[in-house]
Amino acid sequence: MKFAVVETGGKQYLVTEDKKIRIEKLPAKEGGKISFDKVLLVADDKATELGDPVVKSAKVEAEVLRQGRSRKVIVFKYHAKTRYRKKKGHRQHFTDILIKKILRK
Repeated sequence: MKFAVVETGGKQYLVTEDKKIRIEKLPAKEGGKISFDKVLLVADDKATELGDPVVKSAKVEAEVLRQGRSRKVIVFKYHAKTRYRKKKGHRQHFTDILIKKILRK
């Protein structure tokens, strides 16, 4: 089984081929292709290649399934005895992708 660790949006994701993941929003159209060059680790049954900090010869290709926004998160700040209350909502943008290929030269 081949897998890789990629970095995007300040986060690291463990990916395998034909896996769907939700990542931070990327500027790509639905149905478009994305290539990740920041591959930190590539491994299969035979060998493991660890980057320093990235694996130069590795690349992960993916397809954009959809762009969206997650459910609303309420941010509520409250200070007791001072009449201080703040209520704010936030919806995080995301991109759903399908990992197509993990390439290593």
